[in-house]
Amino acid sequence: MKKFKFGIILVAGIFFANGLFAQSIDEGKKFLYYERFKSAKDVFQKILKATPNNDEAGYLLGQAMIRPDDATNKDLIEAKSLYQTILALAPNSALLMAGIGHIELLEGKAQDARNHFEAAISLSQGKNIAVLNAIGYANGNPNAKTGDAGYAVDKLKQATQLKKGNDPDVLVNLGDAYRKAGDGGNAISSYQNALNVDPKYARANYRMGKLYQSQGRGQESIFMKYYADAIAQDATYAPVYENLYNYFYETDVPRSAEYLEKWLANSDDDPKACFYRAQIKYAQGLFNDAIAKADECIASEGANPYPNLFGIKAYAFDKLKDSANAIKNFEEYFKRQVPEKIGYGDRSRYAINLLKIPGNEAKAGALIDEVVAVDSIESNKVNALKMIAAAYETQKKYREAADWFQKVLAVKKSPTKTDFYYAGYDYFRSGQYDSSINIFNKYTEKFPDDMFGLYMVGKSYASIDSTGAQGLAVEPYQKAIEIGEKTADKSKVKDYLLGAYKYFVEYYYNVKKDQAMSLSYLDKALVLDPADQQLIDNRKFISENNPNAPRRPAQGTKTTKPAGSH
Repeated sequence: MKKFKFGIILVAGIFFANGLFAQSIDEGKKFLYYERFKSAKDVFQKILKATPNNDEAGYLLGQAMIRPDDATNKDLIEAKSLYQTILALAPNSALLMAGIGHIELLEGKAQDARNHFEAAISLSQGKNIAVLNAIGYANGNPNAKTGDAGYAVDKLKQATQLKKGNDPDVLVNLGDAYRKAGDGGNAISSYQNALNVDPKYARANYRMGKLYQSQGRGQESIFMKYYADAIAQDATYAPVYENLYNYFYETDVPRSAEYLEKWLANSDDDPKACFYRAQIKYAQGLFNDAIAKADECIASEGANPYPNLFGIKAYAFDKLKDSANAIKNFEEYFKRQVPEKIGYGDRSRYAINLLKIPGNEAKAGALIDEVVAVDSIESNKVNALKMIAAAYETQKKYREAADWFQKVLAVKKSPTKTDFYYAGYDYFRSGQYDSSINIFNKYTEKFPDDMFGLYMVGKSYASIDSTGAQGLAVEPYQKAIEIGEKTADKSKVKDYLLGAYKYFVEYYYNVKKDQAMSLSYLDKALVLDPADQQLIDNRKFISENNPNAPRRPAQGTKTTKPAGSH
């Protein structure tokens, strides 16, 4: 009898333990649903400690490790190692094979991933909802750049056709896969089906909101309704608050700050929480408060504080025009941050602050050249070059500014009129007329129907040949006038035509001694601007004074030439 009773107690204990594990698995899944990955890890690690071959707990632990947006290569390696270790204990686990396939997708090994997915389906005979759901999620997650959306749709539809396949998690993953495949209509239908199964499933409304949000701010009234519905269904669903915090960060910082606090209140203790609060201070323009909060965070985090805290301080000091402290914190940020997370803008802003302290010009220039050399995105290169060029303009160092603007022309596949203008005009105002002519000749080659390039070539030659004796500006100014006079809307070219006409008024009167030609250009100028008193005075003077007529100035007076700028 005693032995019999012992057996009963043992069996009951086994059932009791299994019940606890089942309860814990569900608890961990709930944490994953709320994207509370730290709590989920704690649950699954406890289960694995007690049952090392528990493939479901192992799979879900790996998912908790790789699902965060900031999952690193180290996270992928550790999750893959975890799956392989448990697979050695449970070699027929289709779920773990699907998990390995998921990681291989993230590693860019699409064929290896597909092999593992097919092996998982074969092992489970295509009848395991969890396996099909895992494969569907891995391929259909719209946040992942990898994966075959069509394959995901196929496997998730297969899962819905199995007994008990009417699972809101599967249906939302199916909606995501349709969305990734570009089928918005079926995506919405799948999300709605999830709500039909569980009207409180906030993730479905959240995902519908994300779909409409992806279509732009013009859909704001629609996606905000879905987000409001998700919150009404479950006010503790943190992902919607995180999304709204990010959405309003650029446009409505006070509102963003409210959502930040709701997100943090409904999430695991986030090691970056202090950083987020410092960051929102910066976004609100409270730069001293941002620095103080960042210092508080750094002090509380010990020997290895979050590197971005130093970035916050660097940018805040930059806004406060404290270049010395900005430089100090940029350098600390660069020292602590992993290289791939340091953006071109960080280096560019650091370089701009270096320029504000004499003696750092070469270092700043080398930094920008490095950004341009290594960045593969044209707009990033251009922004970096324009940033340092603008800094030199602020210091009225126009020659240096022009040199950097000229590099923009070399980087851009299709330079605009504005790109040529900045380089050419800064060369002009720095007195580098030959360089200005070179730039504006290229402007004219690219935009032959635009008189501005020729006008600036003429203006540069007129500055070289200041008396007009060599007539260097004659040809470009004449060509500029030909284009300008054909322009239907003269208001667009009025200033350039006036400048060219005034040049010829002086040229023909002073150099060619041709009163008639001088007056003809003066009359053209008066048509454009009949109220210009200088033109009126010059016309009177030229009409009364033929430059070829011999005359003797009255005693105590001097002859004059027409006044006018060109």
